[in-house]
Amino acid sequence: MDKERFLHLVEKYLSGKTVPEEEKILFKYYNSFQKNDGEEGGDSIVSDDQKRVILGNIQKEISKENTRRLWAKQFLKYAAIGILLLGAGYFFKTAIINSSKETPLIPKENSITLEMENGKTKIISEDATIKIKNNQGNIIANQHGNQLVYPNEADSEELVYNTLRVPYGKKFRIQLSDGTTAHLNAGSSLKYPVRFLPGMERRISLTGEVFLEVKKDSAHPFIVNADNLNIRVLGTTFNVTAYPEDETSDVVLVEGSVQLNSDGGNQEPVLLKPGFKGSYDKKAHNIDTREVITGIYTSWMNGDLVFRNMTFQNILKKLERHYDVVIVNNNKRLSSEKFNASFGDDPLIKVLENLKTTYNIDFKIDKNQITIY
Repeated sequence: MDKERFLHLVEKYLSGKTVPEEEKILFKYYNSFQKNDGEEGGDSIVSDDQKRVILGNIQKEISKENTRRLWAKQFLKYAAIGILLLGAGYFFKTAIINSSKETPLIPKENSITLEMENGKTKIISEDATIKIKNNQGNIIANQHGNQLVYPNEADSEELVYNTLRVPYGKKFRIQLSDGTTAHLNAGSSLKYPVRFLPGMERRISLTGEVFLEVKKDSAHPFIVNADNLNIRVLGTTFNVTAYPEDETSDVVLVEGSVQLNSDGGNQEPVLLKPGFKGSYDKKAHNIDTREVITGIYTSWMNGDLVFRNMTFQNILKKLERHYDVVIVNNNKRLSSEKFNASFGDDPLIKVLENLKTTYNIDFKIDKNQITIY
């Protein structure tokens, strides 16, 4: 893509006129610079850390919406050119903000837990390799580091449930007895049978965020319950976000097909196609769909944080979950404003410094609590 085409897409993106396919091209082209180590003109004189800071700041400016759009539109013409020059080995000066001289951040230490069929709770250590046993001493699952695997060998004639809870700041993975894989994000829980029974639907329930790769079995439909939203699948790959405090429960379909229906409304079931997001409004009890870039909603599995059209308050909540901290927002001016933002697998202090620069905020750190001003 030449510079003129790139700048044209930036202009369209800022004015909200890009279609999903154009956004894919824009993000793919932008991402190529993050992987470019200075192919033209020899080695780049910009270090990887500097490049990440520069490109990260440019991307955040590209992402800003609403009241900042007119200002950003002019700025980004030059920022976009900067990306092109940076890829050719030119050097951009960028202000590196010194960390606030506050009490060092001390994250809390929470544990992943597994609730057994009798209500007792086991602590799951992420670096352990152990066998999980039931009340009778029979092995029902094997843990290998950050993954729990349930073999389809347990001899049971009734459904017996386990519940895995993942605290803030951590992620975990489960392979269910049918071969379905569930990736749990921070602040999530999943209730599921130790073994699915022949002739019955496969049913699980969740809160929080889970990415599912469902094993195809047409004789045993797979049902996911997320509060009042029910997701019916055969074999597919999709992401579910259903945190209690969110206004909507969202399903983003990567492959296959799913059917969405709610318990509280009169709407007919909605069939979702790959590349689409279905959003269940918890107050209105209706389901809306729109086309999206699925990678934005699954990036959390790689440790990235990507926010689209999200309020500042909700962005802070997701940062709380990701880093296992408490964030108090005293900057009410920004609370309900919506933004696009993107952070890689960066330390929290770097994220806060970027927020300080981009949104003109200040912050104070006291152990595991951050106060935004």
